[in-house]
Amino acid sequence: MATTYLTASSVTVSAKSLASFEGLKPTNVKLSSFGGCVKLGGLKRNHFRGLVVNAAAVVAPKFTSVKPLGDRVLVKIKETEEKTVGGILLPSTAQSKPQGGEVVAVGEGRTVGKTKVEISIKTGTQVVYSKYAGTEVEFDESKHLILKEDDIVGILETDDIKDLKPLNDRVFIKVAEAEEKTAGGLLLTETTKEKPSIGTVIAVGPGSLDEEGNRKPLSVSAGTTVLYSKYAGNDFKGKDGSDYIALRASDVMAILS
Repeated sequence: MATTYLTASSVTVSAKSLASFEGLKPTNVKLSSFGGCVKLGGLKRNHFRGLVVNAAAVVAPKFTSVKPLGDRVLVKIKETEEKTVGGILLPSTAQSKPQGGEVVAVGEGRTVGKTKVEISIKTGTQVVYSKYAGTEVEFDESKHLILKEDDIVGILETDDIKDLKPLNDRVFIKVAEAEEKTAGGLLLTETTKEKPSIGTVIAVGPGSLDEEGNRKPLSVSAGTTVLYSKYAGNDFKGKDGSDYIALRASDVMAILS
């Protein structure tokens, strides 16, 4: 019985060892950063319900372009940073997965009710997208991502995340700083500081579409202090060292005053 281990670093697993996956052809599947160590072998198929294999689809070299359909957008992924701001070289395991890139092609849009809604994002636009969205494809010696327009968090007109322009029903928030001390005056370390779920709204999107294709304005506005769901949205670090988060308006639980 073949036994295979998945470690935290990037590994290549032969599909011959994954007999439990129905319909998987004998080919190499690249699994990127996987937390923990999982033993494959002697396990039934239902043991893999929580296992997600996110493999990059490789387009043959003879194809030089990809045309997205419907409300999908093709984004050329921004290269991963290989060094810190101070110039320290980062190992592949420490390099953060990019969440941004340049739009290189868009679909024809979608129909909502009786209204034809075109994609508002133009080619050449720099965008930020949800961390686990889309399907990765590689062609023309570059990595790209095909994802739905709704998976794009916002447009970035500068190289600083604080200037993010959120789309649809997204809200962009500057996170409040974590408390340095407990109520009794005990100094907290970085590991014991609780992540705050409070922040100030920096910008809001135009709203989501209703059944007739009309925009429905959001109930929160810039400058408002809000309480939001603890594990929602996408986190970002600004050049000023501040923490920011982009999330859907439905994840905002209350307005504080």
